[in-house]
Amino acid sequence: MVFNLQFFQVLSIIISMLAFCTAFWLYRWVEVQPSSNQRIAEISKLIRNGANTFLTKEYRTLSRFCLVAAAVILIFLPAPIWKGNIAANIIMAVSYLFGTVFSAIAGKIGISIATIANVKAAEASTKGIKQSFMSGFRGGAVMGMAVVSSSLLGVTLVLLLTNNTTALLGFSFGASSMALFAKAGGGIFTKTADISADLVGKVELGIPEDDPRNPAVIADNVGDNVGDVAGMGADLFDSNVASMAAALVMAVSLDGACKAAGQTANNAAMVFCYAAVGLLASMVGVMTARMKEGGDPTLALNTNTYVTTGLYGVLTAAATWAFGFSWRIWGASVIGLLVGVIIGLASDYFTDDKRPPVRAVAKACESGPAFTILSGISYGLMSTLPSMVGIGVSALAAYKLCYPMGGGSVEYAMFGISMAAVGMLSIVGMIISNDAYGPIVDNARGLVEMGDLGDKALEITDSLDSAGNTVKAVTKGFAIGAAGLTVIALLGAFMSEVNAAIDELNAVSAGAIMDKIAGFDVINPNVFFGLLIGAAIPALFSAMLMLGVDRNAQRMVSEIHRQFKEIPGLKEGKKGAVPEYDKCIEIATDGAIKELVPAGLMTIIATLLVGVVGGVQSIGGFITGNIVSGLLFALFMSNSGGLWDNTKKYIEAGNHGGKNSPAHKAGVVGDTVGDPFKDTAGPSINTQITVVSLVASLTATIFLTFNLFG
Repeated sequence: MVFNLQFFQVLSIIISMLAFCTAFWLYRWVEVQPSSNQRIAEISKLIRNGANTFLTKEYRTLSRFCLVAAAVILIFLPAPIWKGNIAANIIMAVSYLFGTVFSAIAGKIGISIATIANVKAAEASTKGIKQSFMSGFRGGAVMGMAVVSSSLLGVTLVLLLTNNTTALLGFSFGASSMALFAKAGGGIFTKTADISADLVGKVELGIPEDDPRNPAVIADNVGDNVGDVAGMGADLFDSNVASMAAALVMAVSLDGACKAAGQTANNAAMVFCYAAVGLLASMVGVMTARMKEGGDPTLALNTNTYVTTGLYGVLTAAATWAFGFSWRIWGASVIGLLVGVIIGLASDYFTDDKRPPVRAVAKACESGPAFTILSGISYGLMSTLPSMVGIGVSALAAYKLCYPMGGGSVEYAMFGISMAAVGMLSIVGMIISNDAYGPIVDNARGLVEMGDLGDKALEITDSLDSAGNTVKAVTKGFAIGAAGLTVIALLGAFMSEVNAAIDELNAVSAGAIMDKIAGFDVINPNVFFGLLIGAAIPALFSAMLMLGVDRNAQRMVSEIHRQFKEIPGLKEGKKGAVPEYDKCIEIATDGAIKELVPAGLMTIIATLLVGVVGGVQSIGGFITGNIVSGLLFALFMSNSGGLWDNTKKYIEAGNHGGKNSPAHKAGVVGDTVGDPFKDTAGPSINTQITVVSLVASLTATIFLTFNLFG
C-alpha cells in the first residue's frame, strides 16, 4: 500500500472524528454528575446567561468586521481581482470566513461546557477532592479535544478541497483575526470585573473574594469564562492552525521542488501524520488522567502533560520508522516539544507559591504595595531569559539539524523550525485541557462560597484553584513558546510566498527582473526601518488593551460604590438586599466591545503601511522585530501577572499576616496590576504576532509590485 498525502489526510479526518466523539463522551460524563443545590443553580444561571450575552454581542460585532475583511480579501488577495483569476480570490475569501467560523465555534464550545462543569466541580467538593478535580479536568478536556480536532479537521479539509497553500494561510488568518479580537475582548471583560471586585471588596471593605454582596462578583465569574475559556480556546486554536499552515506551506513547496527533480518526498504527509499522532496522544492522556483522593492536583495535571509528551515521542518515532519519514525532522519536532516542557517549567518556577520568587514577593508585601510592584516586575523580567533562550535554542537546533537535508537547503532548515513548532503544539489537546481546568475550578470556588457549602468544600476548591493558577502559568508559557516558534516558521512561509511571487513575475518577463530572497540583512535601511516599527507594535498594542481595562474598571468601581451607597442593607448583608449584578455585567460587556477593535485593527494597518512604504524587505524586518519584542512582552506580562496572583493567594493561606493584613492588601494591589498583564495583554500578544505574520504573507505579492522605497 502506498502511504501518500491523501492517506494521511484521511487519517487526520478519522482521528479528528474520534476526538469529537471523545469530547462528546466527556461532555456527557460531566453533565450527568449530580448537582441539586438550588442556590448554586441560580448563581450558575446568572453566570451562564452573562457569558452567552457577552459572546453573542462580541460575535455580532466581529461578524461585521470579518465580512468587511472578507470583502477586501475577495477584491485584493491573493492578487487584485481585476487581473482575472476570480476563482482564487473567492477561494481565499471563503477560506478566511471558514477560519473565523471554526474559531468562533471553539469559543462557544468552551463556554458551553465550562458553565456546566463549574457547578459539578463545586458540588462534588462536598464529597472530596478527587471527584471535584475530575469534574473540572474533564470539563476542560471537552474543550481541549474539540478545539484541536476542529483545527486539524479544518486545515485538512481546506488543503484537501483547494490543494492551495495560500488558501490555507487565508484559513489561518481567519482563525487568527477572530482569536485576536476574542482574546482581547474577553481579556478586557474579565479583568475589568476582577480588578473592580478586588479593589472595592477586598481592599476597601475587607470582604471575601466571592462575597455575594459584591455587585461585581457575578461579572468576575462571567469573565473567567469569556476570557480564560473562550478567549484562550480561540488563541490556542489559532496557534495550532498557524503552526500547521506554516509547516505545510514550506512542505508543499519542498515536495514540489523534489517532484520537479524526479525525486519522491513526503514532507506534507509528515505534517499531517505528526499532528494526528499528537491529537491521538492527547486523547489517550485525557482519558487516562486520574487523581487519588487526598492527592496533589498540581502534580496530577503536570503528570498528565508528561505522560502525553512521552507518548507522543514514542508514537511519532514509530510512525517515522514505519512510513520512512526523515529522522532529522522527527528530531526537530521532539526538540520543540521538550523545549515547550522546559519553558513551562521555567514559568512554573517563577509563579508557583512553593518556589522562592513568589515567597520573596510575599515578604516584600509586608513593606507595602510599592515593594510588591517593584519585586514582582523584577522577577517577571528575570523570568523571560530561560524561555527566550529555550525558544532560541530550539530554533537553532532544529535549523542546524535539518540544514544538511537537500544538500544544505535553507528551506529545509526553516521547515525544521516549523516542525519544531508543530512538535511543541503536538500535545495542545492536553495543554488546553489543563488551561480550561483553571477558570472552571476558579468559578467552582466562587460557587462554593456564594452557595455556602462549608469550610471543607472551600478548602478543597481553594486547593484546586491554586493548582489551576500554577498550571495556567505553565500552559501560557507553553503557548507563548509555541507562538514564538510558529511565527519564526511563518517568517519562513513569508519568504516562500515572496519567492513564489518572484518566480511568477520573472516568468512573465523577458528575463529575471528580481532575485529570490534568502534572508533579511539588518544593515539594509529598509529592513532596519521595519525592525524598529515592528518592535514598537507589541508595546503600543499592550498599552491600548490595558488602558481599555483601566477605563472600564473605573466605570465599574463607580457603579459598585453607587450600589453600596443606594441599596439599603447591602453593605451589611441584610436579608433581601440584593445587588444589581446585571449592571456590572453590562458595563464590562459594553466596555469590552468598545475597546477590543482599535488595538487589533492598529496591528493590521501598521503591517500594511510598513509594506507599502518599504516593500518586502521592510516587512521582513517588521516581522522579526515584532517577534522578538512580542515574545519578551508576552513572557514578562504572563509570568509577572501569575507571580502576583499566587503571591496574593499565598498570603491568603495564612502567611505574612493572612487575609485583611497590610501585606494582603499590598498583595491585592500587585494582583490588580498583574491581572491585565497576564490575562489581557500578555496572552493576546501571541495572536497579534501571528496576525502580523499572516497579513504579511498574504499581501506579499502586493508589496513586491507596489511600494514607495522598496
